[in-house]
Amino acid sequence: MSELFVRTLREDPADAEVPSHRWLVRAGYIRRAAPGIYTWLPLGLRVLHKVEDIVREEMDGIGAQEVHFPALLPREPYELTDRWVEYGPNLFRLKDRKGNDMLLGPTHEEMFTLLVKDLYSSYKDLPLVLYQIQTKYRDEARPRAGLLRGREFVMKDSYSFDVDDAGLQVAYDKHREAYIRIFDRLGLDYAIVQAMSGAMGGSASEEFLAVAENGEDTFVRSPGGYAANVEAVRIGAPAPLPYDGLPAAHVEDTPRSTTIDALVQVANDLQPRADRPWHGGDTLKNVVFLLEYPDGTREPLAIGLPGDREVDEKRLEAQVEPAVAVPFGEEDFARYPSLVKGYIGPGVLGEQNASGVKYLTDPRVVPGTRWITGADADQQHVFDLVCGRDFTSDGVIDVAEIRAGDPAPDGSGPLQLARGIEMGHIFQLGRKYADALGLKVLDQNGKQVTVTMGSYGVGVSRAVAAVAEHTCDAKGLCWPRALAPYDVQVVATGKGAEIATYAADLAGALDAAGIAVLLDDRKASPGVKFADAELLGMPTTVVVGRGLADGVVELRDRASGTVEEVPVAEVMDRVVAVVRG
Repeated sequence: MSELFVRTLREDPADAEVPSHRWLVRAGYIRRAAPGIYTWLPLGLRVLHKVEDIVREEMDGIGAQEVHFPALLPREPYELTDRWVEYGPNLFRLKDRKGNDMLLGPTHEEMFTLLVKDLYSSYKDLPLVLYQIQTKYRDEARPRAGLLRGREFVMKDSYSFDVDDAGLQVAYDKHREAYIRIFDRLGLDYAIVQAMSGAMGGSASEEFLAVAENGEDTFVRSPGGYAANVEAVRIGAPAPLPYDGLPAAHVEDTPRSTTIDALVQVANDLQPRADRPWHGGDTLKNVVFLLEYPDGTREPLAIGLPGDREVDEKRLEAQVEPAVAVPFGEEDFARYPSLVKGYIGPGVLGEQNASGVKYLTDPRVVPGTRWITGADADQQHVFDLVCGRDFTSDGVIDVAEIRAGDPAPDGSGPLQLARGIEMGHIFQLGRKYADALGLKVLDQNGKQVTVTMGSYGVGVSRAVAAVAEHTCDAKGLCWPRALAPYDVQVVATGKGAEIATYAADLAGALDAAGIAVLLDDRKASPGVKFADAELLGMPTTVVVGRGLADGVVELRDRASGTVEEVPVAEVMDRVVAVVRG
């Protein structure tokens, strides 16, 4: 350690929001170069390479072949798939000295597709799986949480190429099993959940989420085994209800009722129900957003949903992608005078109605349901407005918040909410990119067929942070042996040449036995050395100190905190046994 390029810190970095970020910086594994961009120091790089090795072994194990593309890419392939525009501000764009548009690759579907098109032309060449481990770039609007949400990151992306959907399913299943082995070897507590394909396109899609309180993704699971990213949850629409005999809609004055709570109180005071009190779920809340598309165009969208639910903006953006949903501002209301803020109702909403604003409703808003909703006039609401009789919408959108206790869509029990870090994502892309880029091969009958593809990603640098997040404690990092930069840290404490000499000899013997060992030979106090050993997080620490005079050294386990005195004559065999299990 006297020669290792590392500097541990006693204070948290100012921008650290999550434990993994705090400890990786304080322990000298990474160093911030710019927002969302980090330099890997020697200790961090050793962990990163171990993650890469695990990923490589499992990808090679399913017959995948490794390639490596440039990060600097031309514009043209991304124009052919529309992603030059669809990626919007998330794409790093630049020009070369001749004025040609270039980009830093956020993902490489186009390049893999064109490479196979360039070299292969027959069904005999397939199936094929190619992969790379490469640095990617996305211009995150709000980089945060250290390695978990950066602008530059290392990712494994692989792609399968098959002549038919049956072959794609085989490749997808192989990747799924390989990912299970990868995340098992990383020691992560993870969930496999249904997911949205988003800008990637395609059909079947699953995410591998490391369960973590600080995760950015919310997912749900049920006792019966249902699991999905909250963006992919689709609630079942109730059956339509008969509305013969329901009272006619009627407009009532509802003073000072611009919130759902205030409206419910006014309704119970002025228009009480005979069977039960009104509640928020009886109201139809109409929320207006502005959709901004990557090409700069904008359009309003109104969403009607039960008043006791909020619009989940992540669920919304997943469904309107590549557009981004932003709040409807005062200037927008000025452009649409028929929309009365706080009192918007279905009467003016819809592409064929007064406002011309597209109107989509929650799946729960089915024919026969009756509502209290805005009357399109200040301080007035309409009661007993019946869907299908008094109003319709332009379609359905499922973007209301999901709550703990909601029924699972497959009937497998009440949903539980949890947080996770996205570690892997597998897609059945189908023919989206092959169609756009003309990837065809001759089949057994000599006819040209479009190749079907799968796409499979693993966040390699993110895995370093996720494992750190999962295993760290109040003292620092605590690496599983499969990822630790060194198997053993030998700490020499106390004065005298005998201690230093024995510690160095033991470290040399362990190294000769093929065990990665870090020797703390610094001229520092025992307290500093012990604190740094806990901060750095090697699985095993051997403390050579005053006990050497009595023929013993200490063997410390970082994860459990146990301390064992081991006779000098046995220490080598004991350490080797611990390291090799």
